[in-house]
Amino acid sequence: MGSDRQFVSGEFNESRKALEDQGIICFEQGAGGITEQVDRVVVSTAVEDTVPEVQQAKQMGKPIIKRSELLAEIVKTKKTIAIGGTSGKSTTTAMLFEIMVHAGLKPSIIGGAGLTRLIRQGLIGNAAYGEGEWLIIEADESDGSIVQYEPEIGVLLNVDKDHQDLDALMDLFSTFKKHSKKFIVNLAHPLSAKLSLGSAFDFDCTEGSTALMNGTGFHQKGANIAFYVDGHSFILHAPGRHNMENAMAALSVAHSLGISWHHCSEALKQYEGIYRRHQVYGSKNGVTLIDDFAHNPVKCARSIEACQPFSDKLIAWFQPHGYGPTRFLRNDFVEEIAKVLRPQDEIWMSEIYYAGGTAVKDISAGDLINDLKAKGVNAFFVADRNHLLDNMRSHFTSSTTLLLMGARDPSMGDFAKAVWDGL
Repeated sequence: MGSDRQFVSGEFNESRKALEDQGIICFEQGAGGITEQVDRVVVSTAVEDTVPEVQQAKQMGKPIIKRSELLAEIVKTKKTIAIGGTSGKSTTTAMLFEIMVHAGLKPSIIGGAGLTRLIRQGLIGNAAYGEGEWLIIEADESDGSIVQYEPEIGVLLNVDKDHQDLDALMDLFSTFKKHSKKFIVNLAHPLSAKLSLGSAFDFDCTEGSTALMNGTGFHQKGANIAFYVDGHSFILHAPGRHNMENAMAALSVAHSLGISWHHCSEALKQYEGIYRRHQVYGSKNGVTLIDDFAHNPVKCARSIEACQPFSDKLIAWFQPHGYGPTRFLRNDFVEEIAKVLRPQDEIWMSEIYYAGGTAVKDISAGDLINDLKAKGVNAFFVADRNHLLDNMRSHFTSSTTLLLMGARDPSMGDFAKAVWDGL
């Protein structure tokens, strides 16, 4: 049983329905859900002490633990593969799950985003139980919980400034490495490469590399990419070179488990993607709409690059989340986005998403737009995203891709649908 601030009496909530369909009791915050029958209360890092359920649990003397602590307990019950890094964790976790399911290993998964194949089954999609011995998890560095796991296999995708500075992140990933029985890293990323153990399963997507696991011949056509590993051809319905890196990470783990290249190739052809990771809605009146979870500077830049081949012009829209993170990453957002936009491309932003709680609101997304304008970028600010299409229509051409980016806001998916309906 559990509650969420998005559960409102009388209002339909898709996540709530999926949970209740699985027999999980859901209630609104402050509705008195903490009863004597509750053994302990689990909270995420986003749940503050002021939340009614936390206050009630304290008054009743109920043990309160973090979500990461519960996950650490679950991890000990299976042979675990932990996927770490500042970008690509959810996608890599999903790709590896697809491969291991196809190979008949019946894995379990706990990820950070809904897999399309699981959502079609009526599940939220970020978790599933399998009868096999393996569990694949997304190991989060943002709250430091990654150091609590002792996986059979640890994977490090990349290290970029995100929730913390680089020195702090390298310390976390170094501990992650020490706790992993086998450690696989992306040699194409300079900082992750520093933590390599020289494993035969380390991977590299740099052309001309001599790495034992080497991805070459990258090619993108529309939303599809193709590449080669050890002479074997791979086709994936996911755009961008960064998705070749994600796939290479999944392939490196699969190869270490003895899964054949044939099984891997066939599985990745069937990969359906995950919710709001380059989710292509389609094309209307010359405009192709894509919705993506990108939310840190490097993710936004890679997302923009991945979508540029779709059309002659790219218009990217971004909704930052959190005043603290936006303030911390302000210069990085400006530098990374300005670097990848072509002369004909545009970047639009709406106001920072506020999830509640305490925050110093001394920065606006408009400040980032002004910084981008100072660099000569075609940049535009529409504070209220509900007015976005009205302001943007005159900027569309007969060959335009509209890329929506943002995270943490649970209404982003609904917003993308509304934009699609309004095109």
